[in-house]
Amino acid sequence: MSRIEARSIDVVPDAERHGSPLSQFTLWFGANMQITAIVDGALAVVFGADALWAIVGLLIGNLAGGCVMALHSAQGPRLGLPQMISSRAQFGVFGAVVPLVLVVLLYLGFAATGTVLAGQAVNEILHVEAPAVGIITFGVLTAIVATLGYRHIHMLGRLATVVGIVGFTYLGIRLFTGYDVGSLLGVVPFEASTFLLAISLGAGWQLTFGPYVADYSRYLPRHTSERMTFHSTLWGSVLGSQWSMTFGALIAAIPGTQFLDEQVGFLGELSGGGAAAIAIFLVIVVGKLTVNCLNAYGGFMCLLTTVTSVTRAVRVSRPGRVAFIAGFLLVSVLIALLASANFLDNFRQFILALLMVFTPWSAINLIDYYLVSRERVDVPALYDPDARYGRWNRVALVSYGVGVLAQIPFMAQALYTGPVTELLGGADISWIVGLIVTAAVYHPWARRTTDVPAEMIYPPGVVGQEAGAR
Repeated sequence: MSRIEARSIDVVPDAERHGSPLSQFTLWFGANMQITAIVDGALAVVFGADALWAIVGLLIGNLAGGCVMALHSAQGPRLGLPQMISSRAQFGVFGAVVPLVLVVLLYLGFAATGTVLAGQAVNEILHVEAPAVGIITFGVLTAIVATLGYRHIHMLGRLATVVGIVGFTYLGIRLFTGYDVGSLLGVVPFEASTFLLAISLGAGWQLTFGPYVADYSRYLPRHTSERMTFHSTLWGSVLGSQWSMTFGALIAAIPGTQFLDEQVGFLGELSGGGAAAIAIFLVIVVGKLTVNCLNAYGGFMCLLTTVTSVTRAVRVSRPGRVAFIAGFLLVSVLIALLASANFLDNFRQFILALLMVFTPWSAINLIDYYLVSRERVDVPALYDPDARYGRWNRVALVSYGVGVLAQIPFMAQALYTGPVTELLGGADISWIVGLIVTAAVYHPWARRTTDVPAEMIYPPGVVGQEAGAR
């Protein structure tokens, strides 16, 4: 087990820090050059937007949501902690479990939906028809890389960047030479509701990375530039996702396209079939494997964070790590095997529903770290419910609840459409409301009540010579 990462939710000491912000660019670019991002872009057109306005809206959403997620990433080098452990500074050691449960559901949902599509690609490569073969094979691949941990996930991100650029460039050439792409633009008149939906799909895609993005920057040397970490994460994620989503929007705009019925198969046909199709299926598997490892690794961190709020442990053994990850992936594979055939609509509802619960969390975490605590955290207290941050922080929990409830009139879901949304013609702007209302409630309240340390406090033995500076 020597190749398995030893660190879990404990602080990464300076002596074990390594890498540069460029690693964040390749990881997030590679993780976004994948078929589910193509589907996300296609949704904007499927639900009524013109391809041109869908692409513009997706770009705005990716940039807005990307800035939020990149601010979370910039916390990693300074704290040396997984993202959700740092939430204990805002919510309390026990209180942080509230958003943690929702985050685990997020990871399970993305892992399951991604496994469905990747499983189809595996089946195409192996020339088998039984869905379970591809799904289980992909689940095993995810378990191996996620268990090995941080270094191997970043290596996979670099591979996904290279194969993604090559594969998506080839598919783009095939698209532009096989179809009159210009005729796909400007077909549908501009509508504010569908334009805002496109923005929400782009923003939602980025915001859902927020709860685990710092997990993959926490090994960077402690004095790594926050600006460099921010921009490397932002542009890696935005460029990768926008490329994929633009491709999806154009595909969905093709009259009579079969993409909606068979996403993986359509890309194989677009490639020209034969060896080219096999190569594209491999690109799909590598891209999905990258982001699925992020989901499994992040899910493991969240499950461990939840359990240790009670046990007060600061790390887990390697066998324990294997058990947590295997259990998480077993559940995601079972969900994938039982997934509904109505994939596109369910995925849209899943993304927009997640926005409702994660934008208030992002607002609280970022406001506390950058504006209230001003990057000063008592790290040992994050593991002790009797220390500075306590068990439950009513300021954060009440602000979080208000932020969630404030979004209800602005929701546009299959089960419920808010009255304000109906006045806006069906446009869902709940995520914007969630950010603003939560920030307005939490910031002034937290400034009066938060016990902020005079300086950053690390556990003994953490601060020292940095490996990256040797």
